[in-house]
Amino acid sequence: MKKILWDFFPIVLFFIIYKQFDIYTATATLMCASAVQVLLDWLTTRKVEKMHLVTLGLVLVLGTATLLLQDERFIKWKPTIVNWLFALVFFGSHFIGKRPVIQRMMSGHVTMPDTIWLRLSISWILFFIISGIANLVVVFNFDTDTWVNFKLFGMLGMTLVFVILQSIFLSKYIQDDEIPENPDTGGS
Repeated sequence: MKKILWDFFPIVLFFIIYKQFDIYTATATLMCASAVQVLLDWLTTRKVEKMHLVTLGLVLVLGTATLLLQDERFIKWKPTIVNWLFALVFFGSHFIGKRPVIQRMMSGHVTMPDTIWLRLSISWILFFIISGIANLVVVFNFDTDTWVNFKLFGMLGMTLVFVILQSIFLSKYIQDDEIPENPDTGGS
């Protein structure tokens, strides 16, 4: 849960600044918050999550376009582009390497048959595709206020529900860290 909140930190700041000022000030804040997020990741762990780097890159490119051209459409496309890039990476991992990316990320904590890993990977691919589509539906059918609310509450809500459902599904496969007792210790 803490990780999800950290992942959404720039979006929360974007939302707060948008409500106080406008989309352009919020975009500049999002750009700074994303850079701070990556910097703090690096300073505290000496590594940066690829998701944060991809997001930072897109925020800087699309945010700069938004600010220079004074066109909010660019920053509104970012969630769709990020989600579809992740869907593409997850999909591509089925053809590059021996295991899907989700299995590479989680195999140290979860042991499952390959068919279950495949289902899990496909569910993430579909989630990313649907999230991108949902963003576009809001972008093209609602005003900026509605989009900003959806970006924070709708996307966060969708992600939380999906993660909870995934956790329930995965709970029977989570490895227990306890050391099992061996009944055949043979006495001394």
